Amino acid sequence: MKETLGFIGLGIMGKPMAKNLINAGYKLIVLDVNPGPVKELVEMGAVAASTPAGIAGSVSKIITMLPDGPEVEEVVLGAGGIIENAGLNTALIDMSSISPTVTHKIAASLKEKEAQALDAPVSGGEPGAIKGELAIMVGGPETLFNEMKPVFDVLGKSAVLVGDTGAGQTTKLVNQILVGIHIEAMGEAFLLASKAGVDCMKVFQAIKGGLAGSNVLNAKVPLLLDRNFKPGFKIRLHQKDLKNALEASETLGLDLKVTRIVQEMIGALVDRGNGDDDHGGIVQELEYRNKTEIM
Repeated sequence: MKETLGFIGLGIMGKPMAKNLINAGYKLIVLDVNPGPVKELVEMGAVAASTPAGIAGSVSKIITMLPDGPEVEEVVLGAGGIIENAGLNTALIDMSSISPTVTHKIAASLKEKEAQALDAPVSGGEPGAIKGELAIMVGGPETLFNEMKPVFDVLGKSAVLVGDTGAGQTTKLVNQILVGIHIEAMGEAFLLASKAGVDCMKVFQAIKGGLAGSNVLNAKVPLLLDRNFKPGFKIRLHQKDLKNALEASETLGLDLKVTRIVQEMIGALVDRGNGDDDHGGIVQELEYRNKTEIM
């Protein structure tokens, strides 16, 4: 019989991930600030908890899927947090995308209670979470990674132990830099095609099998041409990730100019009220600046 897991954070990503675990035979104790998804999971057989500490007192392995570092800190280290009942057998698997600095702080605090932690952020957005096809980037102890591998296999199509604590979060920052710049480049390229009067879908079909083809184009071009910016991963969350990437780069003495440009574009979109659009909607800033819509 499969073990019972804690799962905290049932948002766009967390809810389908939790559902996949239940469907795979895992028992879950769940918690979220919104009652709706908790009720939905309880109807599938999960048990609702009232505090993170309560979950830590009932199970040994707890998954968190939260918006950013402050939320993870509050859930783990705050009043009623996981750390209140953490001990030798406790393992935090934080699948949120947060700053590596915060990851190190949380892991160090848990270590004082003889507990362990993995940072295991994901890529794939809502579609990947629903299908159980996420790419999972993991930092932390190899023994704990091996214990969690069957769980990761339910949630994703790949799970790679990149290195020690914080390595998973650093890898996610690398991922988000690449995706953000790629979407901006997609916008520039298809803006050119559209303005020149060339059929953008045919352009996509012509290039997708070549060196310029990518998962980003495959996922985002059809949505762009349908003007579908329903969030699979929100622009404001990508803004958070690039903020963390730029902060990390500055700590290391790096100047990531193009990442900074994309972050400025995202900031302009958020200021105009587009922060809850899908991050494929980053191209809308290019359209705004050029007074031309990609068609």
